[in-house]
Amino acid sequence: MSEKDELRSKRKRFCYLYAVLGDPEAAALQAGFERGEALGAALECLKSPVCRRNIAEVRELLGDSASVLAGLRRLAFGSCSDAVRLAFSDELPPQDVLDRLDLYNVSEIKRARGGVVEVKVFDRIKALEKLCELETALTESGRAEALIRALTSHGEEGGGDAD
Repeated sequence: MSEKDELRSKRKRFCYLYAVLGDPEAAALQAGFERGEALGAALECLKSPVCRRNIAEVRELLGDSASVLAGLRRLAFGSCSDAVRLAFSDELPPQDVLDRLDLYNVSEIKRARGGVVEVKVFDRIKALEKLCELETALTESGRAEALIRALTSHGEEGGGDAD
């Protein structure tokens, strides 16, 4: 596969993942972009009219369930590393650092007497179960088949490669 084809493939995967996850950096990382370039690549993709059209198409196919799918996927597969980093820090980081932490999977943080920190995260198994239920319902309604057709179409107007 040529470098141009590989980039096109990553951008196409990014479009699908962004439509489902709603998180540009996470979508870029999962699409195969390197950590250092992920956010920049995501922003470049989002500037592209073809990518925006592909994202809109996927969201339209998923309908109202797209945001639910995005949330469940983040709960099921998201990282808890920022929560762990925060829990083990000796003091509270500055506000600008806190603002950049991904604490989506955290349901509760408590600091008890004696400096003990308790971090509760959402149940990944429950999120996976709900995700499976929702995706099964989408499959049964025929949306999944339409989504696959949209994602695998080549050279058609409106469904072309994500350049």
